[in-house]
Amino acid sequence: MERLIIFFFLLLIFHSNNAKASVEKNIIKNFSETRNLSFKFKQNIDEKNQEGSCVVEYPKKIFCKYKESKKILVSDGKNLVIQNLKNNQYYIYPIEKTAFNLILDKNFLLQKIRSNKGDIVDNKYLRYKFVEGDNQINIFFDISSYNLVGWQNVDIYQNLVITYLFNLEKNVQIKKDQFKLPSPTNN
Repeated sequence: MERLIIFFFLLLIFHSNNAKASVEKNIIKNFSETRNLSFKFKQNIDEKNQEGSCVVEYPKKIFCKYKESKKILVSDGKNLVIQNLKNNQYYIYPIEKTAFNLILDKNFLLQKIRSNKGDIVDNKYLRYKFVEGDNQINIFFDISSYNLVGWQNVDIYQNLVITYLFNLEKNVQIKKDQFKLPSPTNN
């Protein structure tokens, strides 16, 4: 009887590891084929909730419009601009000084996914956790759709940022000037 229990336990472990490997393989294939993403998001920064929509084009381009705060965030792949349209505050950062330098680099993420073991969270998500320089980042993929569903990082102001993606569309038509950086005088 004891041997039978050990056999079933080992079989369960083997099946679980095999299923996780299959999910990881499908996540890598799906993410590799993704040129761009369009999505709505919910974000928690230092316990403040925000919502909006974004378009991402790999590598390192993003355009986000925040609902309540009337803020936009844009990266052209080199610089990141955050502009508050209510009071016209304007901040520009070299993207390599931000976590977006890694989060928006699909090839970098694929390398990290291939070289790290992911953790299953709530039987819904596969989380990849990595540290690169000063950045600790968690990237989450849905284990059913294999789509990117969010990330968690610390921003340049040392705030914990949790971003959840939904209504995700892949490889959509993008406007030609979608990632043009706004100037401080544009409203």
